[in-house]
Amino acid sequence: MGKRGRACVVVLGDLGRSPRMQYHALSLARQASFQVDIVAYGGSIPHEAVLNHPSIHIHTMAQPRFIQYFPKILYPVTLLLKAFIQFTMLLWFLFVKVPVPDIFLVQNPPSVPTLIAVKWASSWRRAAFVVDWHNFGYTLLALSLGRNNLLVSLYRWFENHYGKMATGSLCVTKAMQHELDQNWGVRAKVLYDQPPEFFRPALLEERHELFCRVRKDLCHPIGVYDFISRELENQELNETLFTTKFNADISLKQNRPALVVSSTSWTPDENFGILLEAAVMYDRRVAARSKGSETAEISEEQHYPNLLFIITGKGPEKEMYEEKIKRLNLRHVAFRTMWLAAEDYPLLLGSADLGVCLHTSSSGLDLPMKVVDMFGCGLPVCSVSYSCIQELVKDGKNGLLFSSSSELADQLLILFKGFPGNCDALMSLKAGAMETGSSGRWATEWEDCAKPLITQVVSQIADS
Repeated sequence: MGKRGRACVVVLGDLGRSPRMQYHALSLARQASFQVDIVAYGGSIPHEAVLNHPSIHIHTMAQPRFIQYFPKILYPVTLLLKAFIQFTMLLWFLFVKVPVPDIFLVQNPPSVPTLIAVKWASSWRRAAFVVDWHNFGYTLLALSLGRNNLLVSLYRWFENHYGKMATGSLCVTKAMQHELDQNWGVRAKVLYDQPPEFFRPALLEERHELFCRVRKDLCHPIGVYDFISRELENQELNETLFTTKFNADISLKQNRPALVVSSTSWTPDENFGILLEAAVMYDRRVAARSKGSETAEISEEQHYPNLLFIITGKGPEKEMYEEKIKRLNLRHVAFRTMWLAAEDYPLLLGSADLGVCLHTSSSGLDLPMKVVDMFGCGLPVCSVSYSCIQELVKDGKNGLLFSSSSELADQLLILFKGFPGNCDALMSLKAGAMETGSSGRWATEWEDCAKPLITQVVSQIADS
């Protein structure tokens, strides 16, 4: 695959929060035997498999953070200044700092100035230029500026113009492949997101150790003192919220809360308010049911558990939603927000009872990678319904689709009725999620879809 055997992966974002590009780097190193240079921003810590691989070399760019202090009225000027600074920095890294590669593989979006800089660098250094289309950059910009804004139209032109110049293209859905082909003049190959090998159901010992590690995070409620706080106060050293350890034996508690996990970037394309409203509805219905059954013993089949929502991720709207959570005053539902190490995040998914996805897609053409990870851990999902989500979530088989907070609340009541031992609906979806997760893995998908394209474009450049 070329004489130099070197690839450059370009991410104009936080590498630790760009899992698909981390997996690309690992596959290029492991499956294509390339030396891999990654040019990206720092911030979150990447997975240890990336950090420890001897053939992967990370080049960290500094972010132009001072721009965030500009007044909002100068937002269009700020965007242009930020793009210029990023462009200059990318040119320095791609033309000078990184050894000459056979191929540049770039994440899109962001498109400006990334696609321009990588195209220039690939021409200057006689390397292949492959775009991995995760979404459309202009639709993300339109969330803040509006579809009819001149800057959005200009952004779309650059994205289209330089996207068509790529030697090869990958994309994440068939719907996006069709859009690129019909309206952009780009022939892309679908490379579905698949979970890597470290996303799997967690063992009991791993669950116990994880909940011991995150105990401090669980101790701090968002706002009012809640049922989680009370339970943690009365715990023995050999137990967690979910598990008990006696000598060397670990078991799950029968009276444990149900654990629901959602991962979010806290951005406008994820309406987190839907989850908060559903939580309030669940709490009220369970409270009313408990009050009406004070004199009668509730059978196990009719039992509804307390819910603990753990929300992972970083993003601009996090503080706003935390303020809303503080005002909810729930009795049977609790929320915790946290950021986990790359090695602990799969363990959390593998320990949970249900995942919730609020991703709606600015373009309606991409799929949430968080759901792929959940399926890899055998975790069923309740997901917001939008145009192409059924390429991933099969309603009633590996998850459920909802369009409103009341629908989500109904689904929570259906799935957790009789928890933990008599929730047949939840167990049925879990079996479907396990089947989906075991049917495909990233390394196999990459070998079948991405590697042939990369081999082809590198050979074309070498022969030209």
